[in-house]
Amino acid sequence: MSFEMSMIGIALLVVIGILLHHPSKTLGIPSLLIFMVVGLAFGNGEFDFTYDNIVLSSLIGGMALNVIVFVGGLNTSTKSIRVAWREGGTLSSLGVLFTTLIFAVILYYLLDFDLLTCLLFAAVVSSTDAAAVFSILQSKQLKLKENTDTVLEFESATNDPVALLMVILLTDLIVNSTGVSPSFASIGLMLTQQVLVGAGLGFALGKSAVWVLNKIELDELGLIPVYILACFLIVVYSNELLGGNVLVAVYVAGVIVGNELLRGHEISKHFYNSLSWLAQSLMFVVLGLQIFPQNLVEVFWLSVLPAILLIFVARPLAVQLCYLPFVNASWKKRIFISAIGLKGATPIVFALIPATAGVPGAIEMMHMVFFIVLFSVFIQGGAIEPLARKLGLVKQ
Repeated sequence: MSFEMSMIGIALLVVIGILLHHPSKTLGIPSLLIFMVVGLAFGNGEFDFTYDNIVLSSLIGGMALNVIVFVGGLNTSTKSIRVAWREGGTLSSLGVLFTTLIFAVILYYLLDFDLLTCLLFAAVVSSTDAAAVFSILQSKQLKLKENTDTVLEFESATNDPVALLMVILLTDLIVNSTGVSPSFASIGLMLTQQVLVGAGLGFALGKSAVWVLNKIELDELGLIPVYILACFLIVVYSNELLGGNVLVAVYVAGVIVGNELLRGHEISKHFYNSLSWLAQSLMFVVLGLQIFPQNLVEVFWLSVLPAILLIFVARPLAVQLCYLPFVNASWKKRIFISAIGLKGATPIVFALIPATAGVPGAIEMMHMVFFIVLFSVFIQGGAIEPLARKLGLVKQ
């Protein structure tokens, strides 16, 4: 099929997903899941349209995540960050590590995978998903007590770098024929470089972009979102060149632009919220296209128990360990954050990394990750509002 026909096909699938958005809300089905189901239903040969390009899917998924996290930063106030950075930062670093280790042990005794592959699998699903968390909290318009929603948003926006680094390192370890393992020092140095360079570039470029924009006072407000989009691309590719973590950089730049922009704030907010929806819908449709339903049947029952144990054992244990230093946090807040480790497209995007590298069993892993995401969206996504109300965490 030609490139033009492929683009028309993907665009039509996005249109179908958007048209199904209202019915999905009526039925209580997360709209992002609708986009993935549309991709699953239409892209695997049933309508003479077949899509199978892991490299392109990984590229689209990565760029979409950058947009989603950037828009999340635009909508985050610096006041909320000052409140949430200690708890959220602990969850986004140690929480990811604890979840990976606990879940890897569980997988080792459940599946026919070696320990390294179990660690890789666990790292892929260890982080919470910014797109899912932001979209569900915003769609339900939930404001929670004790800054619980802010902590969840901060965690989901900043926990991908640790998970991504582990996925890349473990993928390299598995495919590396020399068998040379990196030291803890080199891993720590790499993570430090990624975070510091990413945060530094995001801060510097975000500040520069806002200073220039506030200084020149563009008369045409419609140019402001275009200017910000160009600056976003500079942040992304500067980090690619200099070895910083792109997700950290775009989040930091987004926070600065969102809080310090003096003119065109409303028009930019509407533009980027729409762009975020486009990124999410495109990402979920493409990921749906990449997954073949006939292969899902084989791993469904194999995925049920790992998904349940991740949701009800690994995530809660990791969160409780992270909250040991925070003695003032209520038990209600701890239970809620333990229960809402929401997964979305991010684990599937991460699962494409070992699949692209040719890791043995990576395709099977990707299909299992799909079901883990599915269970998380229905169980944890569906539990957000009723659980918050049951625990008395919803602001009146």
